[in-house]
Amino acid sequence: MENRDPAERGKMTRQNGSTHMRTTSRARRAAHALSPRAAVIGLAFLVGAASALSAQQTAPAAPKQEITIEELFLKSVEMQILREKAFSEDYEIKMNALDDLDKKISDGSYNADDQQVEFVLEYLALEGSARTTREAGRLVNNFPEVRRRAANMLGRLGTEQAKEALVRIILIDEEPMVKAEAAYGLGSIGKNPDNQVVKALVFAYNQEDPTKPDNNFGYALCLAVEKLSQKTPGGLKDPSAYQLLVKIAQGQYLRTVKTKALQVLDVLKASK
Repeated sequence: MENRDPAERGKMTRQNGSTHMRTTSRARRAAHALSPRAAVIGLAFLVGAASALSAQQTAPAAPKQEITIEELFLKSVEMQILREKAFSEDYEIKMNALDDLDKKISDGSYNADDQQVEFVLEYLALEGSARTTREAGRLVNNFPEVRRRAANMLGRLGTEQAKEALVRIILIDEEPMVKAEAAYGLGSIGKNPDNQVVKALVFAYNQEDPTKPDNNFGYALCLAVEKLSQKTPGGLKDPSAYQLLVKIAQGQYLRTVKTKALQVLDVLKASK
């Protein structure tokens, strides 16, 4: 092109320029013709993406499934062994399980969320009362000392489930030493919603033979009412608690028990 004369180069330039302009014009018209469709597609894509994001943000989380007590036991070899010991029919093995649990509670390795511990203790605390095994009509799993120790540890746990277990124990157990431990544990926990615990204490007292009262149980009832009063804002206001103490004070108990009942009455009277 450099060898052509200026007139010819000018002509070619004008022709090329005209061709380029025509090509550019066609491209613009084509782009203009396609742009509405492209805009619609782009808008649809944006709307879809926004909807997906909104769904991710607003979709409720999947409900958290509750773990059963069986699944909890499977998580710990220690607790599986404890459960098997508790389920044993042998008295000494049950007591060994309680030794293990006592150590766990005493050294602080017990966690308030350890439902397995509560389960095992409640199981042992109801051994021979709520859950009985008979052979030839004879009760063969009546282990009052196992129930007493388990009730003691439930009181030391102090959880809501432990309180409910102790209420069941004091309502159905017939052994005074077990009921005494349950009463003391309920006082130590100090929870008395809707006067539930005081009602249980009164019921258990009324099941006793007034001509042969158990001094240990009577004293434990006094302590339980005293502790409940101390842990209840404003003290106990239920007349049934006062009536229980008056009955103990005038009952056929040792003087130590009757004196304690009168002392607790003074505590309730002084509470505000």
